[in-house]
Amino acid sequence: MRALPPALLLGLALLLTGPVPLRAEEPCPSAPAQRLSLPATRAALGQGRPVTVIAFGSSSTEGSGATGQDRTYPARLEAGLHAALPEARLTVLNRGRGGEDVTEMMARLEADVIQARPTLVIWQAGANAVLRGMAPEAFTALLEDGIERLRALGVDVVLMDSQRAPRILASPNFERFDRAIRDTAARLHVPLFSRAALMEAWAAAGTPSAEMIGPDGLHHNDHGYDCLAQALTHAMVDATGPRRIAGR
Repeated sequence: MRALPPALLLGLALLLTGPVPLRAEEPCPSAPAQRLSLPATRAALGQGRPVTVIAFGSSSTEGSGATGQDRTYPARLEAGLHAALPEARLTVLNRGRGGEDVTEMMARLEADVIQARPTLVIWQAGANAVLRGMAPEAFTALLEDGIERLRALGVDVVLMDSQRAPRILASPNFERFDRAIRDTAARLHVPLFSRAALMEAWAAAGTPSAEMIGPDGLHHNDHGYDCLAQALTHAMVDATGPRRIAGR
């Protein structure tokens, strides 16, 4: 009998066994839990109301370095939250725009954030202020103004600080901006989800920077965005409490 070509053998094998499964996501390094307080989000989930989460920020929110929009941290966060809270009517909107600092974000706060009537805003800021040499005092004043406007509307706000990337670490004053964000969160009693602390924990666990940061030395790669979203998903689910879904 004449031997079948290898390509035909492979096709027959696929018909018999089904498609080859996609490779599983790489596991994320363990990291300490970060506690968030999300009263508006918890109440909306508990009452079965729709929840709109807005990821607000610059390029690492928009998804620079990701291989597709489905690989950005907001997209991965939405997938994680739907898996953890399948009965929730929950949407995550990506309102990141590359290259912006807090001045430009404040200029579009009304149109891109407030008009969407969010339940929760996760505000990533600081990286471009570091790279551009913005005065920390000016950065803080604008950030405080934005937080106060959102909280006056009953919106939960979570601040997110800068990634631990080579270009950030090589910039002067990056620690002053970390401190400015941390102090603002404490002074205004809003939670901080610290990427700095998360990535320092990854490094302490032996994870090389190149596993989480792309070749540009600044933005996350797909794995970095996925692990960031995973840690944030855990923090948000913990914050909503055990009786988080109406009817449970």
